[in-house]
Amino acid sequence: MRIIEVRPDSQDAVNLMEELSESLESLTGSSGKGSFNPEDVCVPRSLFVAAYDDDGKAIGCGAIRPINDDIAEVKRMYARDKGIGIGSEILNYLEKQAQKLGYSALRLETRLINKRAVSFYEKSGFYRIPNYGRYVDRPEAVCFEKKII
Repeated sequence: MRIIEVRPDSQDAVNLMEELSESLESLTGSSGKGSFNPEDVCVPRSLFVAAYDDDGKAIGCGAIRPINDDIAEVKRMYARDKGIGIGSEILNYLEKQAQKLGYSALRLETRLINKRAVSFYEKSGFYRIPNYGRYVDRPEAVCFEKKII
């Protein structure tokens, strides 16, 4: 597998995010599109990545965007095939890039009903924090943080 930085408006990124949105819609009742602005990952100290299999087929994506000087937010994490390490590799890549960009922590939000995602982030070293930003007073949301320094 190789992971490369791509523009969020590239065809592979658009296709992967559409698959993610459809999956989230069926699981949670919300596509998650309202909490992601592609422009947020086109600013300094942000990035959008796609993962490709050995045949060059796009199989996953993820992004980080700045929250402040010290904290980046993980966005649009998706792996087409679950349970084979694609998501872990993408997340590890994002963590390393966030460190290089000078961040000391990553944050993210998912839905409580998305038990696979909750478990994935907990197993990846993220811990629950009070809901932040747009997720405050949203009981369906659960927020996480991980120190990366």
